[in-house]
Formats: sequence, C-alpha cells, structure tokens
Amino acid sequence: MITLVLALAAGAVVGLVLGGLGGGGGILAVPALIYLLGLTPAAATTAGLMIVLATSVSAIVAHTRAGNIRWRVALAFAAAGLVPAALAGAAAARLPQSLLTAAFAVVAALAATKMLRPARRGTAATAGSARAAVTGAGLGAVTGLLGVGGGFLAVPALVTAVGLSMETAVGTSLPVIAVNASASLAARGGAGPGLDWAVIAPFTAAAVLGAWDGKRLAARFSGVTLRRVFAGLLLAVAAVMGADAVL
Repeated sequence: MITLVLALAAGAVVGLVLGGLGGGGGILAVPALIYLLGLTPAAATTAGLMIVLATSVSAIVAHTRAGNIRWRVALAFAAAGLVPAALAGAAAARLPQSLLTAAFAVVAALAATKMLRPARRGTAATAGSARAAVTGAGLGAVTGLLGVGGGFLAVPALVTAVGLSMETAVGTSLPVIAVNASASLAARGGAGPGLDWAVIAPFTAAAVLGAWDGKRLAARFSGVTLRRVFAGLLLAVAAVMGADAVL
C-alpha cells in the first residue's frame, strides 16, 4: 500500500511538471523510481521511457486539436534523433550503474541552468540548419541513455533554432519525444526484466492525469516562477544523485 501511494504521488508530481512546463517530468520520474520506489538505475531509465512515452502520446491528442504541432519540424527532429536514441538505449544496459547515476546528475544540473536562462526566439529561416539537426541527435541520445523525454532540451531548441512560439514548441516536442522513447525501448528489447508493474502502472496513470492539472496550474502562475521552482528542484536532484554516484 505504501508503494502504491508513493507511486501515485510521484506520478502526479511528474504529470504536474509536464502539464505546467511542457517538459521536465521525465527527469523527475527516474530519481523518484530509484530513491522512492527502489528500482535500479537501469530499470528506472527503462521505466522512465515507458512513462514518458505514455504521457507524450496522451498529450499529443490535445495539442493536435489545439493546432500546436508543426509536424514537418517534429519529423525532422525525430529523424535526427532516431539512430542516437537506439544506440544510446542499447548502450545503457551495459554501462555501470554509478556511471548512469553520474550522467543523470550532470544532465539534471544542465537542465536547471537552462530553466533559469530566458529563452530567446530565433527565426523560422533556421529550421533546416545544422544546429537543429545536431540538437535533434543530442536529444535522441539523452532520451535513449537516461530514459528522459528531453522536453527541457527540445522546447528551448525549437524556440531558438527553429523560431517557434513557446506553446507551439511544447506541442511540437511531443512527437519527437515519443519517437525517441520508442526507438530506445526497442533497442533495449522492450520492457526487459526487473520492472515492477505494480509501480509503473499507477505511476504512469497518475502522470497522465496530473498533466491536465498542470495545464491549469500554468494558467495561475507565471512561467518564470514555475521554471525557477523546477530549476531549484532539479539542482537538488543533481546534488543527491551526484553524491550517490561518488559514494
């Protein structure tokens, strides 16, 4: 019963972050699965991919109806990240647990830094630039290796390198995240052993439902305030996981 309550609570928080900020929920899901629910780093990253995939697919429907997805841009980013996501997903199962934890801590710290910087909008003319392709490939590699969706990387890249508005960038990032997560899961051999579905199922359900409340939360608070709170939380996660990797 305690495990169920923790899974539901953690999933709800992840969903709130996803709904409120359009990304970043996956980077909280993996630490929660490790430190609250007892999964190994390898199992947690695989479970994180499943959670990210489910929440992304559910959000795609709403954003498609709202007209927030630029499918040509999304497919270009997804194509750039497809192979890196698969290769990184296959490599993740062979890496030491401490190395995965350390890598996650570094990415969490970088994500917090990005959240604290104001986004600068680029121009639509840069949509086919090498920068966009490199960013898409990097996003796929991060998704495959660490089991996070990478919305915290994809959304700023779509704003600055492609010139999309924030709302459209959030919607356009979702198909990219879903494709990368699917490629990584396929490379890992699907679900794999060591996954506790009594944890993953309620966690995922709570995340999907929490995302809708996150949208309402975003309407009540400024984006700057939400990003600052989330950045502080990420810095705490980075510190804990960095110390865990060293010790």
